[in-house]
Amino acid sequence: MRLSEGVEWTVHCCTLLAGLPPDAALSAKKLAEFFDVPPDYLAKHMQQMSKAGIVNTKKGPNGGYSLAKPARDITLLDMVEAIDGRVCSFKCTEIRQRGPSGVSPCSYKTPCGIARAMRKADQVWRDELRKTTLADLQIIGLRETPPEQMNKAITWLKGLFT
Repeated sequence: MRLSEGVEWTVHCCTLLAGLPPDAALSAKKLAEFFDVPPDYLAKHMQQMSKAGIVNTKKGPNGGYSLAKPARDITLLDMVEAIDGRVCSFKCTEIRQRGPSGVSPCSYKTPCGIARAMRKADQVWRDELRKTTLADLQIIGLRETPPEQMNKAITWLKGLFT
């Protein structure tokens, strides 16, 4: 399974947004600056997060993105599906029905075992993503971020809101 880099970028952005004071927002440009990613590309992904109801968009000089709901109510699956969609990671093309041994599609009563196993694995993966909230990711981030980086982040953010 390979997720797009937009998933990584937006999950990190949402984790940063979750730590902002109430009523604070960050523009896509500032989020892109913080993570050193292309602003236009990030903005497209943040728009997808907005369409999915994960972030709010506020216009104006103090505008930007903020979380649309509490971090505890946003799952990792919500964020992944907002960017990469809800499609199963495996697409069965029924190649067992082709070639010299293939028979009529009506001869097959169930999807092939490979497709069933892949769909089951995809469901387990999605169930695990559903168990992890943005609040969980915040806690992990706070615990694992080196103090020097945390201090730099706080200083950078203070410069935006003072």
